[in-house]
Amino acid sequence: MSAPLLELENLRVSFPTAHGRVEVVKGISFTLGRERLGIVGESGSGKSMTGRSILKLIRSPGKVTADRMTFDGVDLLGQSERQMRAIRGARISMVMQDPKFSLNPVMTVGDQIAEALRFHARLSKGERKARVLSMLEAVRIDDPERVSRLYPHEVSGGMGQRIMIAMMLIPEPDLLIADEPTSALDVSVQSQVLDIIDDLIRTKGMGLIFISHDLNLVSRYCDRILVMNSGRVVEECAASELADASHPYTRGLLAAMPRLDETREELPVLDRASWGGT
Repeated sequence: MSAPLLELENLRVSFPTAHGRVEVVKGISFTLGRERLGIVGESGSGKSMTGRSILKLIRSPGKVTADRMTFDGVDLLGQSERQMRAIRGARISMVMQDPKFSLNPVMTVGDQIAEALRFHARLSKGERKARVLSMLEAVRIDDPERVSRLYPHEVSGGMGQRIMIAMMLIPEPDLLIADEPTSALDVSVQSQVLDIIDDLIRTKGMGLIFISHDLNLVSRYCDRILVMNSGRVVEECAASELADASHPYTRGLLAAMPRLDETREELPVLDRASWGGT
């Protein structure tokens, strides 16, 4: 059996307040191979903080501690900021929620995608351009030559997200962290974008951490699921077994999801007292 790609043990993230430090991630542990792992939960459950911690993107006064946080045998906690810059993008990439806030408004699409190659690979200008156009084609963008010359304000939300995916995947990382990658998109575009991510993940044999609040999407695109509540992992299961989850919080999330054939007059409210939730 091959060694895990990522290992987290007792990860904790805290921030100072007027009443002392408050933990937003409370000692979670998991391992990840070259597979698709979904992390689900309500807003504020600690999902995004977990993803950002892996890339050491939690800045002071935030504090990240762990008994173990290794990526492909590398101790991430012991890496300097300079060493982390060599890992970010090249080996671990992260797709943020809204491309309009992640893309540089004064750089063309092509230049932004090529920037990752300039930093992480020694290629000629012609080789970089060929890779950029090939990557735009891989994320199913028609006429990549024309699109590469556009600025972010000239593309739609769906195309902007595809461009972000191209930027994150062009260095061919080993791990992709996708933080609510379709939350800013129309429902009609969500499946297209997720199909692209899934296809590229499978083709390149990468690991994926898919952070979302949408249990249906996660169960469709992932192999395993972690359910987080108030900074803790309350349940772990195979994606195919999500409907049979046993924890009251997970059952409550599932029950609160509307269905196409909905007949209930009201959706149920989470009964937090049943598991001591806050």
